[in-house]
Amino acid sequence: MKIAIVDIGSNTTRLLIAEVEDGRVTEEYVRRGMVTRLGAGVDATGALNPKALAREHEALAHFHWTIEVTHVPHTVAVMTSAVRDAANGEQFAKDVKARYGFETHILTGDEEGQMTYRGATAEAGKDDSRLLVFDIGGGSTEFVVGQGTTPSFHVSTQAGVVRQADRHIRHDPPTAEELEAIAQDVRDTITAAVPLEQRVRIDQAIGVAGTPTSLAAIDQRLKVYDSNTVHGYHLTADACAAILARLEKMSLAQRKQVPGLHPARANVIIPGAVILREVMNLFSLQAIEVSEHDILRGAALSYAGR
Repeated sequence: MKIAIVDIGSNTTRLLIAEVEDGRVTEEYVRRGMVTRLGAGVDATGALNPKALAREHEALAHFHWTIEVTHVPHTVAVMTSAVRDAANGEQFAKDVKARYGFETHILTGDEEGQMTYRGATAEAGKDDSRLLVFDIGGGSTEFVVGQGTTPSFHVSTQAGVVRQADRHIRHDPPTAEELEAIAQDVRDTITAAVPLEQRVRIDQAIGVAGTPTSLAAIDQRLKVYDSNTVHGYHLTADACAAILARLEKMSLAQRKQVPGLHPARANVIIPGAVILREVMNLFSLQAIEVSEHDILRGAALSYAGR
């Protein structure tokens, strides 16, 4: 079955058109994303603002055209933290369904985490090792702990890159005090949401979404983003710390020129790197595996055939 999944996140809106057969993604026809910053201001105002909605609809109209010309019979739009938290989120979901004909779902944090875990582990073999899958998003970060393809703990936290940037960054480049405020906020958020017993004895960790993939590309100094070298890349804690130390001294204009970093992500890569550093510290991780198999793939597997 051919299916299109539109992931409407707090920072990025992405499209996956894939073939799903017998519970597996057998082919990806289209995978692309556009930075819309839909969640900008939601943490402070509690609502999606008109400028962000205009950017979002521009992206959705483009994706709708792609879906139409690709002749996809079934399209599902999943909406995460920004829409989930906004007072006008349900109205936005209704507008998306009316304008584009997409089946729409505002995911709970638990649903988001479980779909992310399914996407990251669907092609993994049976394994008794203790696995952490985490998704650093624009408005939230999801943590799922399990064994093989079976999750046993999952939680969604408000440690997202857009949320942290909106809360704490006022200068370019950010000050040391702003960076520490992000770090402290993230530490407090994660330790309150993830019990210590879930943060110990992690055998393997998989990081998905824009922050880990961007840092993997930066670490390899990729002039052109290459999924084949990013997916499966092992990013060490030392490399993450070194990249953050370099980026935090740069202005936004300078960060836009960094090899491996998409210019549209330059404004949130610093809070993203701080979140990743704190995750690695709190879970005692020396390295993580970077994966492009994320909520898009998990949603395709979950909704295909329904």
